[in-house]
Amino acid sequence: MRKKTKRLVFENVTIVDAAAKGKTIGKAPDGRVIFLNNTVPGDVVDVQTTKKRKAYFEGTAITFHSLSDKRVDPICLHFGVCGGCKWQDMGYNHQLFYKQKEVENNLKRIGHLDLPEMTPILGSKKQYFYRNKMEYSFSDSRWLTQNEIKSDNQIEDRNALGFHIPGMWDKILDIKKCHLQEDPSNAIRLETKKFAVKNGLTFFNPRNQHGLLRTLMLRTSSIGEIMVLVQFFENNKEKRELLLNHLSFTFPEITALLYVINPKANDTIYDQEIICFAGRDHIFEEMEGLKFKINAKSFYQTNSEQAYELYKITRNFADLKGDELVYDLYTGTGTIAQFVSKKAKKVVGIESVPEAILDAKANAVRNNIENVDFFVGDMKNVFNEQFISQNGVPDVIITDPPRDGMHKDVVQQILNIAPKKVVYVSCNSATQARDLEMMKDMYVITKVQPVDMFPQTHHVENVVLLEKKV
Repeated sequence: MRKKTKRLVFENVTIVDAAAKGKTIGKAPDGRVIFLNNTVPGDVVDVQTTKKRKAYFEGTAITFHSLSDKRVDPICLHFGVCGGCKWQDMGYNHQLFYKQKEVENNLKRIGHLDLPEMTPILGSKKQYFYRNKMEYSFSDSRWLTQNEIKSDNQIEDRNALGFHIPGMWDKILDIKKCHLQEDPSNAIRLETKKFAVKNGLTFFNPRNQHGLLRTLMLRTSSIGEIMVLVQFFENNKEKRELLLNHLSFTFPEITALLYVINPKANDTIYDQEIICFAGRDHIFEEMEGLKFKINAKSFYQTNSEQAYELYKITRNFADLKGDELVYDLYTGTGTIAQFVSKKAKKVVGIESVPEAILDAKANAVRNNIENVDFFVGDMKNVFNEQFISQNGVPDVIITDPPRDGMHKDVVQQILNIAPKKVVYVSCNSATQARDLEMMKDMYVITKVQPVDMFPQTHHVENVVLLEKKV
């Protein structure tokens, strides 16, 4: 039988810093670090440990002796339970400070990199209602609050439409109002639940694998288009059309009303057929006159306004003169490739997701862009000597990999090509630092620009310009 960790209590611990993944840092009496999940730097608290390791503790504040001057009152009634906006109790200027500090620390400590003076992080004009995509889950056994559990009242309403409780795959918190996506997002979600309950449409139970309604996805664009996708676990035409007709009638502003029938164990839709019930099967986003088609499976940066700022920084760092061949690695639906194309001789985009490349090609045709080519395949396999001989040696490489960063073979191929400039866009400065360390003998970092895409969270994007040493 596994030995239980003895929980310790440390009194009057001052929270001194923010750490990775939204945690904060205090110090135990023996000097070991304590990682906490419910404090703000500057708080003075008593800590109960939850984990003990050789070099650190994990814990939770159980008593607050004094509150940090960095604190603000959270605006969301679900704060502290939902887990989606963990920094909502910290002033936005302080959030930006700690995000920039994390980027700088990762680049220096993980990458051992020499950095120029960093440009101050670019904050988001919108600190709430900035997301263009939200995904909610249905449940017939919603998460109960501590007050509900302690109450003697019989709880009959167990249906939920909301978010997973952090770390619990089968527990859903029913959301009354979310501050992440502009209306009519909240109205559509609330009406969907209300109508389903009123008409006896069953909510999904992930443990027992039964129930009609599984997930609800909402996508919006900056030009006012709206996509709604309802995922059904069971194939019941009568009940399905009852709900979808109601949504279509109640919200005539919906541009694309879609559904999917998914009876498999997990709720990912990427291997499922998406069916258009009303309107189009896609919506459009616009940026500097360019139109981008977004379907239910498309990847698009989740904060449209900040994505525009991010892409402008990327284009400025590349500083194209019009005669360059540019490679855009991990191009997705080709947004960056098309955004920089008017300042390049030619842009070549590579992406592993076939549907994304189909979208990229269609978007290029729609935007009358003729100097872009898109290729599909695993980056480490496609991006090889034969590919380069066929498409030309790039003058500039733009790379925007997923959170895991670039495969070491991709980094090595960049070094083999040795373009004059590399613009590295990253959503994870830790893996970015690892990749940049492999490139530091050939390249010097000349610009670093963090960008806040996700206010109220610890996540931060970073753009780095590498220039070849002479």
